[in-house]
Amino acid sequence: MKNYSLYSGMMAVAAISCIDTSATARQQSMTMMMSQRAAFINKQSTQQQQQQSNIDNVLFNVRGGASKKKRGGSRTASLYSTSNTSSKKSSQKTATGKKKVQSAAKEAEKKSAVSDTLTKYRAILPLTRIYITMVGVVTLLGLLLGDELSQGLLALDPIRTMYGLELWRPFTAACFLGPPSIGWLMSAYYLFEYGSSLERAFGTAQHLLFLLLQIGFLTVCSAFFGQPFFAQSVITSMLHVLSRSMPNQKVKWLIFTVPYWTLPYGLMASDVLQAGNAGAALPHVLGILSGHVYYFHKNVWPKLGGEDWLIPPQFLVNKLEGRSKATDSISNALKSRKKGSGRKLGSK
Repeated sequence: MKNYSLYSGMMAVAAISCIDTSATARQQSMTMMMSQRAAFINKQSTQQQQQQSNIDNVLFNVRGGASKKKRGGSRTASLYSTSNTSSKKSSQKTATGKKKVQSAAKEAEKKSAVSDTLTKYRAILPLTRIYITMVGVVTLLGLLLGDELSQGLLALDPIRTMYGLELWRPFTAACFLGPPSIGWLMSAYYLFEYGSSLERAFGTAQHLLFLLLQIGFLTVCSAFFGQPFFAQSVITSMLHVLSRSMPNQKVKWLIFTVPYWTLPYGLMASDVLQAGNAGAALPHVLGILSGHVYYFHKNVWPKLGGEDWLIPPQFLVNKLEGRSKATDSISNALKSRKKGSGRKLGSK
């Protein structure tokens, strides 16, 4: 019995010692966890403060503020140097602190695009440039006035032209291509292309005579057939004269290779197919007839013994084209040459 009580007492002492040991270990582990957590929180707060300070420095620099770094050299500066520094900074940066590089580049691109367009416009031959400008002005007037007013003011009207002295109507009828569209854009391109080729080949004075003849002939024919506008006929007449000058040259039309002389008829056929009406061929027929009148009297009739009366006067040639320096120097040299008293060749 005593042994049992002794054994139970020893067991109780051992249990109490185990409980004390586990409590001490638990308390030590809790203390270590708390210290580690406090260290982690301190480290995290330090990192956040560093990140915030870096962000503040970046924002401060982006907004154009002064750098926080110490600058070397003397801290004193004159009023002149300070004003120059501030003016340089203000000229190099915008209100938000960004450099004016992108805006300056965009402005330079805009100026270069406008200057390139003006340069290309001035490079067009003079008479073709005037014609293209008149087409643009008449098209703008047609948009502003509307269909009814543009028909009443710009269309060809023989009664108003002769008795009302509205002499601008033949010229506006030769320049109106309709409202802006894909067809208008193609017609304007053809007018520029064929007009430039003719003016380059004939000269400005001869091309002016050609246009005046086309406008006069087409005014009469359009008034007879009731056509209010004949700008498409002028384009076809230009193409016909060009095609007759090189009739057998092979050119590309759509997906076909055809002789050059067939191109006006192909253009007429395409317009008829697009319109679905045979009446669309009338402007092209009038243009072919008008162009052939010029071509016959300029190229065919003189070869048959007739007189070429389609020659611009010399004063018009001098005014529009001018005389070259080489021609002037040769003529002046011939005028200033004096006849000598030498002997003729073969004489004794």
